[in-house]
Amino acid sequence: MSLRIVVTGTDTGIGKTVFSAALTDALDACYWKPVQSGLDGETDSETVLRLGRIPSERIFPEAWRLNTPVSPHLSAEIDGVTIDPYALELPHTSLPLVIEGAGGLLVPLTRHQTFADVFARWQIPVVLCARTALGTINHTLLSLEALRQRRIPVLGIAFLGDAYPDTQRTIAEMGDVRVLGRLPRLEGLNSDTLRQAFREHFDISSFGEVIA
Repeated sequence: MSLRIVVTGTDTGIGKTVFSAALTDALDACYWKPVQSGLDGETDSETVLRLGRIPSERIFPEAWRLNTPVSPHLSAEIDGVTIDPYALELPHTSLPLVIEGAGGLLVPLTRHQTFADVFARWQIPVVLCARTALGTINHTLLSLEALRQRRIPVLGIAFLGDAYPDTQRTIAEMGDVRVLGRLPRLEGLNSDTLRQAFREHFDISSFGEVIA
């Protein structure tokens, strides 16, 4: 079976969509955002298409597109629909597939199920995106605990932001987790600078070590 990777984060708005665009590009992969909350402006799928220069046929449509930029469970209620987490089945493709969650692991899809519950059912290796700024040690270690409690395979940590060597080392040691690399803050963010930064700071072969 082809490579499958879930990209999740310790929080919302930390840059995991930018990371997903870079990873999808580097793997020559397809991309899927199962649930999109908020349709004003550029969606995450559109961002990946633009920044990763991903052909549109390799961007799978969202299973749920919700109007309000809030937690999916509430956005669905506002739209008058109900998300069925068990209906979230992986798209069929022979290419590698990058799947991006929404916000953090415990973001609710319904009043009873979170993204972590879906990831546990899929059993696909997870890349956990983490900020490098203040507070990230707590958020990241808690996220790792949540993953391991549910027996979700962890491929490693991808740091996003400026270099904080002690923070990164502390998370790696206390969390007993592999650091895949760090995507620095890019002042002139575009497809070219993103591709170059990813190739300079990540070893793409490390993403292919676990096949699900």
